[in-house]
Formats: sequence, structure tokens, C-alpha cells
Amino acid sequence: MTFAHPVRAGLIAAAVGLAAIVGFADMALAQAPAAAPALVPNKGDTAWMLICAALVLMMSVPGLALFYGGLVRAKNMASILTQVFAIVSLAGVIWVLFGYSLAFTDGGGALTPYIGGLGKALLHGVDANSTVPTFSNGVVIPEFAYLVFQMTFAMITPALIVGAFAERIKFAAVMSFVLLWLVGVYFPIAHWVWFIPAPDDVAAAAKALAAADGAAKTAAQAKLDEVTSGAGWLAASGALDFAGGTVVHINAGIAGLVGALIIGKRVGYGKDLMPPHSLTMTMIGASLLWVGWFGFNAGSNLEANGTTALAFVNTMVATAGAALSWLLTEWAHKGKPSLLGICSGAVAGLVAVTPAAGFAGPIGALVLGLIVSPVCLFFVSTVKNTFRYDDALDVFGIHCVGGIIGALGTGILVNPALGGVGITDYANFAGNNAGTYDFATQMLAQGKAVLATLVWSGIGSAILFKVIDLVIGLRPSVDAEREGLDITDHGERAYNM
Repeated sequence: MTFAHPVRAGLIAAAVGLAAIVGFADMALAQAPAAAPALVPNKGDTAWMLICAALVLMMSVPGLALFYGGLVRAKNMASILTQVFAIVSLAGVIWVLFGYSLAFTDGGGALTPYIGGLGKALLHGVDANSTVPTFSNGVVIPEFAYLVFQMTFAMITPALIVGAFAERIKFAAVMSFVLLWLVGVYFPIAHWVWFIPAPDDVAAAAKALAAADGAAKTAAQAKLDEVTSGAGWLAASGALDFAGGTVVHINAGIAGLVGALIIGKRVGYGKDLMPPHSLTMTMIGASLLWVGWFGFNAGSNLEANGTTALAFVNTMVATAGAALSWLLTEWAHKGKPSLLGICSGAVAGLVAVTPAAGFAGPIGALVLGLIVSPVCLFFVSTVKNTFRYDDALDVFGIHCVGGIIGALGTGILVNPALGGVGITDYANFAGNNAGTYDFATQMLAQGKAVLATLVWSGIGSAILFKVIDLVIGLRPSVDAEREGLDITDHGERAYNM
């Protein structure tokens, strides 16, 4: 059996080493052991995962919807709320039809590293009794709990994208893009990063190899190779992404920038004032995002234990540090501390700590939060103004840039010497290098994951936007945009004045 998700550092290699020791002891047994009983999910783990799924849903609706809604002009408030709500709903339907299967099953043969198959389309074979493993040997959770948790990630990721070209895209174009983007971009990248061999399967294969001799050893080695090869290609390369720095944030951020460039600037951009219409709504949305993000990050450990608590603490301290860092940097630069600034800083900290949540130590996470905000602030102000692209709600400047900092920072902060949990080179995790750390090797793996995500999502998104523009058109008319998408696209207003 295979499963997919962020990998706890050193788990598989440690399982292999332990299995080898146990295997030698088993050679002394004359009688074959009885079959192991079926694993039963722990009720506490199950409850935790269902709570986390609900928390991540809250991040999208109402969290992200209100955060984005407050940042647009009043005439587009209902439009952005509708887009986010509809994207979440569409992604949920696609997920149960075939998305879960494409992201988290074995594609078979040469396809396995790159995309899943359709073996679980329409949730075939998934029921209340099916389970998936966690990162601890002998621990499982209900597959429905895992499925719905991962569903919420597929819901929020495309919803993040629309902030980059808010206020100037047709609703039909948004929905068409999201449908195609999930299939062509999100599902493959999720498979690359989060599809890994089940720890119990690796341990069992290694145990059999340790106990084998003669001709049986060749067959046992082949079995171990078969098990360990069942991983997404970035996971097999050793890339670490605990909860979605590449899969969610870099992925959405670069897609948003591409969309903003292809769709073009808002009418009046650079000439008319376009301030947020409700910072109150934005603050409420940012607060809901922070609370919901504990499900996002701490839930990605798949069970309730010490690593879950570590991810929880890291999420707290990185966000607090980033919020203060943005506030103070902007205060020093502009002379005033702003509500929008501290909210933006909090989101930047949440983005940056996402890939590192279960790998870094709390002090490392705090440093990550303090660093990310000044860099993101530079991109959403200086860089954006210099190149004059209209990333309306700073999706690229915060999510893509913050995600890159987090992904690369994870490769540094996982180092045990810096308080991290330690890592294994998963390209060679059948060896005896459990818990080792090599800076160059890990940073190459992290850089590979960042670059692959930027290229696949950037080029894939550009193709999809161009196709949709040719078929149905991306932009409303100038007059419709000036009137506001609330009326022209939806025939209603967010506010009756």
C-alpha cells in the first residue's frame, strides 16, 4: 500500500534500520509468525484530523473570502466572495470524482513518479473501514478522514490565485481556469511532492531483506526496490514540504502572477485610487486564516503527537514574528504602522512556516517569520512598483515569494544543529544514513522542488489562460469593469446603500 503526504524526517530510514535488527532476530525462529491483526485507527487521531479538515475549510470560507473581499473595492465585494465560494465548491466535487485518485494513487509503471491513476475515481474502494498510514509504524487513520483533509487543500489553493487578478476577470473564465488548473497543475504537483511509500511497507520489505539469504536475497532486494520506488519524483529526490510551501503557495502564487500579466491591469490602475474598501473585513479574514492554519500545518502530521505540537507552536511563533516584523519595517519606512501591514505580515509568516512546520524548531520558525516579512514587503511595494504589474491583492508577493523563502528555509532549519528534527536523503533511504543532514544535498532538493513548481505551474497556467481567452474571453468590457463585477457578472451588490 502507498500513501502520500509530507514526510516526517528520518522515519523511513529509521524503520529500515530497525527492521534489519529485528530481521536477524527472526532468523532464530523456526516457526513462521502469525499474521498481524488489522490496524485500528485511534479515535483521538481520527477526531483531530476531522477537526483540522474543518479548520482548513474555515480558512477558505469565510477566512480567505473575507480577507480578499475587504481588499477590493465595494463594487467588487460580492464578486470576489462568489468566486472564492464557487471555487471551493467546484474543487470539492472534482476531488471526489477523480482528483483524490490522480493525486494520491499509484499511476502504474513509468507514470508513478508523476501522476496517479483512476483506481479510486468516484471513491472506488474507499469506505468507512478503509485506512491510510500515518508517519508512525503501526498507526493508521480512516481514509475518509485523510481524503477530506486533503480535499480542503485542493479547495483553498486555486482560491488563492484569484486575488492576483481580482476585479477584472469574468466569472465564467475563473471557473473554467480552476477546473483545468486543478487537473493539469495541482494534482500532478501534489503527487510529485506528497506521494510516498507507506512506512510500514518499507519496514516490512527491509525486514524481509535482512532475514533473506542466497537466492531469496535477490528477490527480497527487488521487493524493497519496488516499494521504495513508489514515490513522487520530488519526494524521491528528498524535497521536504510539510504542509504545502510548494504544492499550495508557490504553485498558486506563480499562477496568480501569470494570470495578472496575461489579463492585464485594472482599468485606471496607476491613475485612480484603489484602496481596500473594508480593512475591518480584511482583519477578520486574516484572523480566521491564522486560526485555521493550525489545522493546515499541525494537521499535516496526520495524528496527534509531539510533532503535531511542534507544528502548532511553529505556526504560532512564526506568524507572530512575521506580523511584528512587517509592522515595524513598514513603520520605519512609511512613518506609520498599518493594520493592512500587520495582517499582510501574519499571512506571510503563515506561508513561510508551512513547509517547515514539522521540521524546524520553534526558534528557527521565529527567525523564518522575522525574515520573510521584509522580503515580501519589498516585493509588494518596490518590485511591483518598479515593474508595474497589477497583482491586485499581492498573491505573488506574499504567497509565491513567501513560499520560496519557506521552502528554502526548510532545507536549512531542518538541521538538528539549528534545532530542527533532522532529515534523510530519501533518494537513498534504504541505506543506513537515518537522521543525517547534508546542507548541499538538502538545498539542492529544495531548490529542485521550487524550480519544478515555478516552471510547471507558470507555463501550465499561461497555456490555460491563453486557451480560455481564445474560447470565452478573460476580461469583461471596460464599461462592465468600471461599473463593477457585482452588478455586471452577478446582478447583485454586496451592500445596499
